[in-house]
Amino acid sequence: MSALAVIVLVIVAVLVGVALGYWATPQRRRSRRTAPTAVRRILLPFTGQAISRRSFEAAVRLAKAENAVIMPAFLASVPMNLPLDTALPAQCGRGMPLLEAIEQRATAQGVPVDSRVSRGRSSRDALRKLIEQEHFDRIIVSADEDPHSGLSYEDLRWMLERVPAEIMILRPAPEDTRRISLEAVGGHF
Repeated sequence: MSALAVIVLVIVAVLVGVALGYWATPQRRRSRRTAPTAVRRILLPFTGQAISRRSFEAAVRLAKAENAVIMPAFLASVPMNLPLDTALPAQCGRGMPLLEAIEQRATAQGVPVDSRVSRGRSSRDALRKLIEQEHFDRIIVSADEDPHSGLSYEDLRWMLERVPAEIMILRPAPEDTRRISLEAVGGHF
């Protein structure tokens, strides 16, 4: 072999070694294993004109950490004397602006959002129908002291017993009154 052939062979061997070392480093192997592969879905149901800011912030933090989509869902109750598919302008006039505000705040923080509206004879019925139609990895619910402003304790117990997803129930401290609502942002989103 000539000296030139030996030098070329050594250079090729060094380049192959460097390339293999780069592609097989432990941190590159580790980052491939820990990289999120599938997009997860986090349901954030609400029934009224406001939602706990703590619940929203928890949903945003989890969505960022897990490469997840936040799915805020307005749960509309249809009275028994009306058909289930009837228009609900009064309820939607209260719930849709909050749905839009949640969507805009999450999007501004770089979190993808896929909003839903579900209707049923009660909040629990609307939630049940939504869960039957969609798959969620997590559900984040705000437990409120006022049973008329959100899901009741019986609804929360039903969720814990029957819903096949991770459920996080957050009850803000009594002095924490921060909420996301149209009044909190001056009527603007």
